[in-house]
Amino acid sequence: MDYFVIEVPDMNDSVVKVSLQSRLYQLRFTWNDTGGYWMLGVMDSLGTPLLLGVKMVPQFPLNLLFGRDDMPSGIFAVLTEKESVGRQDFADGTARFVFVPA
Repeated sequence: MDYFVIEVPDMNDSVVKVSLQSRLYQLRFTWNDTGGYWMLGVMDSLGTPLLLGVKMVPQFPLNLLFGRDDMPSGIFAVLTEKESVGRQDFADGTARFVFVPA
């Protein structure tokens, strides 16, 4: 399986610009301290929301139920051996956020 690892900054709320399939997207990573989980948002290059507030859970295609023509063709996922993704898991390498092209 080919995939691209996308670095999640060690911050509670951040936006990362990535080029996927020759298009620029903005990915927002937000740590929900009350719930103890990460959320994902996907925006186009201008910041128009395409996908917002998706809870990041391990080993599941995060955008599976949100097929849109303006989204990259593939899936976003969190790879880890753990059953949940903690605040430090991306920073310490326990978890990886990936894009798997279709």
